[in-house]
Amino acid sequence: MKVLIVNSSDSHGGAARAAYRLHQALLDQDIEVQMLVLDRSSDEQSVLALETKVQKYCPTIRTIRDIIPVKFYPKRGSGLFSSSIVSSSALTRKINEIDPDIVHLHWICSGMIKIEELAKIKAPIVWSLHDMWAFTGGCHYDEECGAYKERCGRCPVLGSEKENDLSRKVFLRKQRNFANIENMTIVGLSHWIQERAKESTLLKGQSVISLPNPIECDRFAPFDKVEARALWGLPQDKRLVLFGAMGTGSDPRKGFEALREALHRLDTKEIEFVVFGSSEPEKSQDFGAKTHYFGSLSDDVSLVTLYSAVDVTIVPSLQENLSNVIMESLACATPVVGFAIGGNSDMVEHKENGYLVKPFDTADLANGIEWVLENEAYDGLCQKAREKVLKEFDAPIVAQRYLELYKEVSDA
Repeated sequence: MKVLIVNSSDSHGGAARAAYRLHQALLDQDIEVQMLVLDRSSDEQSVLALETKVQKYCPTIRTIRDIIPVKFYPKRGSGLFSSSIVSSSALTRKINEIDPDIVHLHWICSGMIKIEELAKIKAPIVWSLHDMWAFTGGCHYDEECGAYKERCGRCPVLGSEKENDLSRKVFLRKQRNFANIENMTIVGLSHWIQERAKESTLLKGQSVISLPNPIECDRFAPFDKVEARALWGLPQDKRLVLFGAMGTGSDPRKGFEALREALHRLDTKEIEFVVFGSSEPEKSQDFGAKTHYFGSLSDDVSLVTLYSAVDVTIVPSLQENLSNVIMESLACATPVVGFAIGGNSDMVEHKENGYLVKPFDTADLANGIEWVLENEAYDGLCQKAREKVLKEFDAPIVAQRYLELYKEVSDA
């Protein structure tokens, strides 16, 4: 079995981290697997970089070309929209030269591949959905629009009032070209996105299953809390609340305003906040208590020790697929609080290993944080957090499930 994993990067972004973890998990199971990317950070021989003249001399050109059509919508919001109009066929040529038994697509936007090129891939395709893009007219999250169930147009992400807008055109391009793909299996990383994909017009008739991302539980494991706090210079006598990705505070989907409102509802005499993913801004974000900023973290050791240093992790996203932050935090035995939306319930079991908040209820978000921090059975929450990930998301278990899928698809 020869597997090729395709993603825009091997390290930058949540999809890249998840795809790379699957790549490593398959290697550990002695599967013949390679990873093909545009932006390569790894020096592993099994990770291949697609090198074209455009990529070599100006790697940002492909991204710029892809977003040009979006620029014609001055009322667009901050949500990501990808039209995938790049014309290079280098990726599909490279895939077919490698000649794998299975091509496993992950995040392929930012000018990586043109929609029309997908049908030229000769091998069976498995496509993991890290967001909604595969079945929408170009948005990565639909802001609860729901137009993908019929056909897109009047796209709220574009701020468009026209039926025949860019989202409709991208939708129709996908509809024409997906019909020409002979063997494609869609993997919803969460049950939530699996259901959204099943109800979409574009993926009707396709096999849509649910399989999660893996995580290396021998690497993401609890670290002594006292030592972790000492390493980060954090107080030993405070309750610490962690949240991340505040660098994307301009994206309403991340729930930044809901989080800030909830934090102001807390009695913060004994609480301090910890932020990763963003350095301290010049203008205070006013969370109502002392806040420690640790910037962007990319290495696993830093993440493990930070998750282990805190008492609870907050993920306030308003739309979420299968959050790496939630999975990583639970693996490190740190309970999680988040809204009961998207794929959060695939990982967080309400009042068992964390707290699922009534959607968008900031008072309940504050209640959830307090419930975890003041829980008399806190050690039990931590134990169940770790057990959940070991049972359902540990890399060897998930890799075996993907191998079974690959065999089934290749035999079809």
